[in-house]
Amino acid sequence: MVSLNTEDLIVEVESPEPILIAAIDVGTNSFHMVVASVGTRGVLRIHARNKEMVRLGSSAGDMKRLTPEAIDRGVATLKRFAFEAHQHGAHVRAVATSAVREALNKDEFVLRALNDTGIEIEVIPGVEEGRLIYLGALHALPILAKRTFVIDIGGGSTETVIGYQGEAAFVDSSKLGHIRMTKRFFPNPTITDQQIEACRNAIRGEWATVFQSLIAYGFEHAVGCSGTVLAIAAMTIARKGKRPPESLNAMRLDRKDIIDVVNSIVQAKTLDERLALPGMDSKRADVITGGALILEQAILGLNIQELTISGYALREGIVFDTVQKQKDIDEYHHLSHLRYQSVDHLCDLYRVRRRHAEHVKNLCLRLFDDLHSLHGFGDRERELLEAAALLHDVGYHIAADQHHKHSEYIIRNSAMPGFTNDEAELIANVARYHRKSHPKKKHLAFFALSADEQRLVQVLSSILRIGEGLDRRQQQVVQTVRVNVSASALDIYLVAPTMVPDIELWGSERRKELMEETFGRKVRLLVHAV
Repeated sequence: MVSLNTEDLIVEVESPEPILIAAIDVGTNSFHMVVASVGTRGVLRIHARNKEMVRLGSSAGDMKRLTPEAIDRGVATLKRFAFEAHQHGAHVRAVATSAVREALNKDEFVLRALNDTGIEIEVIPGVEEGRLIYLGALHALPILAKRTFVIDIGGGSTETVIGYQGEAAFVDSSKLGHIRMTKRFFPNPTITDQQIEACRNAIRGEWATVFQSLIAYGFEHAVGCSGTVLAIAAMTIARKGKRPPESLNAMRLDRKDIIDVVNSIVQAKTLDERLALPGMDSKRADVITGGALILEQAILGLNIQELTISGYALREGIVFDTVQKQKDIDEYHHLSHLRYQSVDHLCDLYRVRRRHAEHVKNLCLRLFDDLHSLHGFGDRERELLEAAALLHDVGYHIAADQHHKHSEYIIRNSAMPGFTNDEAELIANVARYHRKSHPKKKHLAFFALSADEQRLVQVLSSILRIGEGLDRRQQQVVQTVRVNVSASALDIYLVAPTMVPDIELWGSERRKELMEETFGRKVRLLVHAV
């Protein structure tokens, strides 16, 4: 296997104490970690890399459960990664993809990882995975101004993206991965022509509508990244009797060379024959056929003539995304640009009354900041409250009656790039409780949350209930608020310079009980004398 040395991609730039980030990709086949920093000019510097073959997911269909042995292997690997990250003094951000995403017992693995290693794993949807992959490729290759197709073939899923000017215009995550295809079609070391043709047909069937969308969007440049693509790139070099370069980044693969390598793989019917192929990675020989056929169908189905290799993919995308989010928080103290775009799109799609939503958001954030001494939450939780406040009324699109429940449903089932699955679930719960019933254990979605998440929902929804009541007439009568915290009471002063906020007082008085229960203090709503 060619050793990928993406350090060659960078020109070192002096940066005052850059933040070190340990980005961990909790994949179906392998766990990868990169310890990196981003300089003042947005250039990535790699400090360390690590990779371990874990085989976390192993299924021909949906990966319904992670086995106890797989969980043990995964946690043991994360312990080693955590130790290395600690030695570097790096901030850890770990994301999990298809194997964990599909597992019914994913919470068991996530909790084990947190308790045993201190690493909090984000389980991200396929659309978010695709966006981060494009973000990584965007920083490895000069593709910003090109309409670019990006493909990443993983163990459990394949992400296809079309990006332009830094934005992912189209993202698909299909249940096509080299492990999934191997388990389904090639369960034995020896393969047959019938199995190969069945695998090809399944890939074409899974991708039929996706290819229609990709062709409709159109692209002028094609990029491939991650394990399967890198392995086939190494094999194309070896077939020509050449020595592989230090880095495969920016290497261009001709369509004919790719198809020739794929043909050599499918013609090697036994494991020993595949191991004997020039440039074959011995650790990948048992699953290479499934991955090669996925790449083959992409090349043929999309009529790709040339594929450029990206040395960066998901984990590098995580680094850049983390830095950008922190920059947005530090500079603006509100939703990061991408997250705001996601929320803004849903507001437009479901025709949210923006003046009301924005005003409720502002009131809620002021309450959140003034109550910080009691709840102790930070910028991440503040972002979740901001999103829930902007989206709390999206349910009106379905019906005014029970619209809080409709809001929960819409948020939970919407694609929200920039947010993890867990974060979208929390936002949905907070929006659900902006009116009517308090959070209860008998509510299944609330009950499914951890104890810490339940407390977070209680705190944020108690704030949202008050904020929504303070704009009862939707005329922004209450301009702002101020909270005085004492041992026995929360005095919330309403600043309303133009009108008497009698309706707003009534609206918020009806909704203050949850805040009283949450903070164990009497809530008093008072009009501030202007």
